[in-house]
Amino acid sequence: MTPEERTIRPGRMHYCPVCGHAIAQRMIGEVMDELGIRERTIGTAPVGCAVLLYDYFNCDIIECPHGRIPAVATGIKRMRPDNVVFAYGGDGDLLSIGLAETIHCANRGENITMIFINNAVYGMTGGQMAPTTLIGQKTITTPEGRMSTETGAPLRICEMFATLASPVFIERVAVHDAPHMQRAKQAIRKAFLNQIEGRGFSFVEILSMCPTHWKMGGKEACQFVGNEMASYFSIKKFRDVDG
Repeated sequence: MTPEERTIRPGRMHYCPVCGHAIAQRMIGEVMDELGIRERTIGTAPVGCAVLLYDYFNCDIIECPHGRIPAVATGIKRMRPDNVVFAYGGDGDLLSIGLAETIHCANRGENITMIFINNAVYGMTGGQMAPTTLIGQKTITTPEGRMSTETGAPLRICEMFATLASPVFIERVAVHDAPHMQRAKQAIRKAFLNQIEGRGFSFVEILSMCPTHWKMGGKEACQFVGNEMASYFSIKKFRDVDG
């Protein structure tokens, strides 16, 4: 396969060092190449750190208004059911302004693949508190640490989706070390295969590093995912209708 035939375009990405977005997108591209679906795949890009998704993927990518990824992906899939459609977004996009659309998309069982990047913070806009910010975690809008008495607890979206009848695949993974990256890629592959086989809605949550806004070094950020984030957001498979 030549570089021009691969899903991920040659060249450098704009993400900060150790950012999980680059790792996740690389794995998505590898899965698309392995399944041979690049030419019929359409992705939806969020408003957030992944806003330039179309610069890195050698397939059709549609830029969405903030929080409207599930609606756009739904429309594409219903109009073009033979295409493979993946929705890609972060915690601010899918769980804040777009939470209602995300939940209803899952509840309807739309036959799409949704990849959710959870880095516990608003990355592109400067590091504000997100729906997934941990209790006690410091951000520019919670300088003393997030307090549940003021903002509630971090949202566990996989656990919420597990209460719905329609989703066929729900798994939370992480990309802070090689073994977890391997598991994450397997989950992404399964989520695409489910769509290709017409099974229904598949959701992969990826715990991801954001060393810039966490104000950490790369090693420390990876440890934060494996220790702090994973202790609250359990890394596990919540549902798989195919076993």
